[in-house]
Amino acid sequence: MRIAVLFAFAALAHAAVDGTVTNSSTGKPQAGATVTLFQPTNQGPQFIDSVKTDAQGHFQITKEVPAGGAGPLLLQAVYAGVQYNKMLPPGTPTAGVEIPVFESSKRQGDAKVDQHMILLEPAAGGTLQVSESYVFKNDGKTTWNDPDNGTLQFELPAGAQGKVEVNALAPGGLPIRKAPDPGPRPNTFKLDFPIKPGESRVDLQWSMPFNTPGVFEERVLTKGGLTRVVAPVGVTFKGGDLKDLGQEPRTKATVFSTNGPDIKFDVQGTGALNEGATDSPASGGGDGAASGQPALSMNLPKLYNLTNGSADIITTMLAVKWVLLSVLGMLAVGFALLYRKGNPIDADQKASKNAGGRG
Repeated sequence: MRIAVLFAFAALAHAAVDGTVTNSSTGKPQAGATVTLFQPTNQGPQFIDSVKTDAQGHFQITKEVPAGGAGPLLLQAVYAGVQYNKMLPPGTPTAGVEIPVFESSKRQGDAKVDQHMILLEPAAGGTLQVSESYVFKNDGKTTWNDPDNGTLQFELPAGAQGKVEVNALAPGGLPIRKAPDPGPRPNTFKLDFPIKPGESRVDLQWSMPFNTPGVFEERVLTKGGLTRVVAPVGVTFKGGDLKDLGQEPRTKATVFSTNGPDIKFDVQGTGALNEGATDSPASGGGDGAASGQPALSMNLPKLYNLTNGSADIITTMLAVKWVLLSVLGMLAVGFALLYRKGNPIDADQKASKNAGGRG
């Protein structure tokens, strides 16, 4: 009896993870999908093992997780060239795990840009810092995946010299650094990032020489939803087809809407959005203000369903700006992310190299 118990305990100690990959487009189990188990660490995700699903979509990973792995586990299923992530918090059952995947199509289908936001921060030193966020909403049952043309196309002013930082967030995933490809025309770019069912976000950050008063111009190539621009305290926008949506009470920033696709308006003054918010609860309190660098501690923000110039929009813009920065850790409850300045951990990008998928 004692020997049987020891054998049973040994089997549990080897952290068997099993479950089923289901094709949510067809409603059937998905055979032939590659399922990989990772252990997230401060150095990035550590590869544990990789298997294929059988004819019933079932998979089983029996390789033991290294000692000290008390944190979450990451399962990644790759199907039709797209990766789908499943986080397993500590204490979560590792048996009978369900991982949904979808069929992929180069057609846009029900995927669309639901929100487009632009934050302009002119500095006294003659530089304009620009943070943009595109929020995609896919209400269908097919992943929009177009590696040739990209799911997001954008254009930068010549003054940006083609230098842009791009971070993307898929449903249920972590922020990953993405490198855009050159577009068909000078200063245009395309991003190969699958848009899965649910909400996804792509954040851009770039800068260019700029002296105020001056004129800001941008052409929106991937249009959809309402474009909003935010002027921090000390900065005014005038001209174009800008519509004043009001002032946010906490930071006093002014939010405008514009139709595009050609955006052009006058910019005067200097300012930064975080300067008025470093002492707020959302920005981490006094420590962030003392250091001069916001220290955000929050759940991944929802950037959709915002309809006017409210506090939610400003909080959103702060989240957009700092989601480009480093992920310090994954909290066990809710997998909240801590952000600070630095280089982001390319968790999904490193994982995809091992699993062979994208997004």
